[in-house]
Amino acid sequence: MAATDDGAPPGDPAPELLEGRLWVDGCFDFFHHGHAGAVVQARQLGDELYVGVHSDEDILEHKGPTVMTLQERLLATDACRWVTKSIPNAPYVTQLDWISHYGCKYVVHGDDITSDGSGEDCYRFVKAADRFKVVKRTPSISTTDLVGRMLLCTRSHFIKSLEKMLAGDEGPGTQAERKAEGAAMRERIRLYATDDSAKKPGAEVWFWSAPTGEAQKDESASAGHACKELFRGIGPKPGQRVVYVDGGFDLFSSGHIEFLRSVMQTEEELARKENWYSQQAIDERKGKGADYGPVFVVSGVHNDEVINRWQGVNYPIMNIYERGLCVLQCRYTNAVVFGAPFTPTKSYLTSLPYGTPDAVYHGPTSFMPLTTDVYAEPKAMGIYREIGRHAFDNVNAGTIVQRIMKSRDLYEARQKAKGVKADLEAAHKERELLEAEQEKKAQE
Repeated sequence: MAATDDGAPPGDPAPELLEGRLWVDGCFDFFHHGHAGAVVQARQLGDELYVGVHSDEDILEHKGPTVMTLQERLLATDACRWVTKSIPNAPYVTQLDWISHYGCKYVVHGDDITSDGSGEDCYRFVKAADRFKVVKRTPSISTTDLVGRMLLCTRSHFIKSLEKMLAGDEGPGTQAERKAEGAAMRERIRLYATDDSAKKPGAEVWFWSAPTGEAQKDESASAGHACKELFRGIGPKPGQRVVYVDGGFDLFSSGHIEFLRSVMQTEEELARKENWYSQQAIDERKGKGADYGPVFVVSGVHNDEVINRWQGVNYPIMNIYERGLCVLQCRYTNAVVFGAPFTPTKSYLTSLPYGTPDAVYHGPTSFMPLTTDVYAEPKAMGIYREIGRHAFDNVNAGTIVQRIMKSRDLYEARQKAKGVKADLEAAHKERELLEAEQEKKAQE
């Protein structure tokens, strides 16, 4: 598990610089798959990865307001499976003494230019010292893009069928362009499904799909549906309990992360009572190769259409591909099922690749106006479990959008500075109208 440093400024003599220990830094505001893309590529270049996270004050001075607090942003970097250690309050302009203090010889960043408040390159010092490595920037995603979707209330990012899009049968452009885009998306899913070394298969990836589009109209039905394997990973190991969670995971945030971490922690506590952590049990597992944890977490991710049907407006802010990548990069998940039904029925749960799960967990992070008990069947099966309240249980896509809207002037200025041109006032009025309509539906 990643560990967070106290972020104190370097003062002690610098340790030996290690070739395999790399440094990445940034704001990591709603830690999206673009951030994870830089992190996983950096991790492939070495053996350890330290991640510096800028303070709220530094970001405000050089870039503009953050949406997520430093504590929330640190929770996100800690949860990334390729991060060795998170360092808070890292300087906005990367300093050689900081990275040297942590034994990092090289800094890794995307091939885009990052400037400070004065317009100068944030990596000028490490570049001058020849201690800078470049990776490819993840296309078509940034914090600015996501804020724009909220402010402009757009829906053009929705994906109708991810399976067809990966096959090149859906999406904009010519057939050749669709095929190329589908192949690139598929490769990115494979990359995000790697283990903590970023070099070997790790998480398993599945589609929950039907033979025809007609059968998908009722996402809670299971007739004709099946789990199709996209990428084979490590899979459950002997003795592990398989547990299932599901959700939209929109704007994958501290609320989702803490829920997933709590699921794993709850299962670890149960395993402790069953002597999973006794020295004898540990020695037996090591004797067969290596030690491992007691739980295998399967995360079901709902389709865009399903989420929009319940939440309205232009939710989800992230499409299913983006949300799935966010869940895949999280160290608290072992498998992802794209297109999971909103209602986990008995027939669905018994059709999962690993058989009926030992438990189905639900948490307090949802803000959907439910009118029926979607977990009625897991409850009847005796496998339903709840995660109680936690420090981030009020953080979800809805509250994040509210944060943006409360400081709309600041974020609109930031968007304009980034070159985003649109009638923001008209878009804001449209969102207010759609939010009001959705609230009325919820009350009814």
